Amino acid sequence: MFDPTTLVGFHTWLSLVAIVAGFPVTAGLLKGHTRPGWTGVFLSTAFATSATGYALPAPGLLPSHIVGAISLALIVVAGFALYAKMLEGPWRRIYAIAAVLAFYLLLFVLVAQLFLKVPALHALAPTGSEPPFAIAQGILLVVFAWLTWRAARRFTQVWHPVVE
Repeated sequence: MFDPTTLVGFHTWLSLVAIVAGFPVTAGLLKGHTRPGWTGVFLSTAFATSATGYALPAPGLLPSHIVGAISLALIVVAGFALYAKMLEGPWRRIYAIAAVLAFYLLLFVLVAQLFLKVPALHALAPTGSEPPFAIAQGILLVVFAWLTWRAARRFTQVWHPVVE
């Protein structure tokens, strides 16, 4: 699973790097600025992990494919807002929302994978439809709804120069 020489391992490592980079990116947005180095790492690895997910063997269209498509769309929009539109006008808010939601989806999948792969969590929710899984995902959703709202407000109200 963590062997970077396999497709699953490479996909997993990309996911973990994107998640780690998502924290300083989101923290920057909450303070009203971007973190260029972290943002580049976040957007590129988040895009790559969503894209490589389609190369993993699957019996057909799965919910993970839909989450991956939404994630890819959000990352493309965030990249377009940042690099093509230079965060001008409404693109500042669009960037903040798309970036934080893309981060949320990475963590949504992480929680789902933890319930699948960690024996103690899997025992609590073997099918993913039990209350512990729903509670964990619900808490994550509420936290990220607030973070998205806050980042969108803060990033558009306060303009600080780009900080690394």
